Amino acid sequence: MAHAFRLFAPLVCIALFGAGLLPPAAAQATEPMTQQQALLALNHSDPQQRYEAMSRLAQIGTADAADAVLPRLHDEEPGLRTVALGTVWRMWGRSGDREIDTLYGDGTAEMKDGNVLEAIRIFSDIISKRPDFAEAWNKRATLYFMVGEFDLSMQDCEEVLQRIPKHFGALAGYAQMLAERDQPERALELMERAVDVNPNMVNADALMNDLRRRIETKRKQMV
Repeated sequence: MAHAFRLFAPLVCIALFGAGLLPPAAAQATEPMTQQQALLALNHSDPQQRYEAMSRLAQIGTADAADAVLPRLHDEEPGLRTVALGTVWRMWGRSGDREIDTLYGDGTAEMKDGNVLEAIRIFSDIISKRPDFAEAWNKRATLYFMVGEFDLSMQDCEEVLQRIPKHFGALAGYAQMLAERDQPERALELMERAVDVNPNMVNADALMNDLRRRIETKRKQMV
């Protein structure tokens, strides 16, 4: 069954969501922070310090440290929540392996240019070489969705969630596909998990309310 609700893109996990969100970092008189120093500064009481920490992580942070930024999606400063979103996406997109990250850049470039099949080939190559790199599975899930290979897309979302259980993009994208396949209970479970991690997703409440109505309708029909 088709639904009108969409979560700010075919799959919330498209890499482009993170692009261009971060303002330029302020000039620093001291040496740039290391990743560990930036991670420690994420919970600083000064919003400017939190911003500088995330700005630095957006430049150098790797996927294995991205979970530390997720609490900032609930930051009391709305602007910092936006910065956190961009930072998480950029960190998820870095494996820490130069060869893999170069291939990942090639794949995302092909996505932006609309070369879906070539992008699928590149991300499949990355997966074969570095199966623990969750964002390669995530991008391929998005691409499979784009070409109508929904079963393959959902399988790749499962792979993402095995590696990053709090990947709100994969959770929300998977939920959308389940909703369209009349599986509202499972879809609602995944959406609630996604919103618990990232409460800033557009149309999430509308989708969840629709899923709850459908679940209630099914319940009444079974009585």
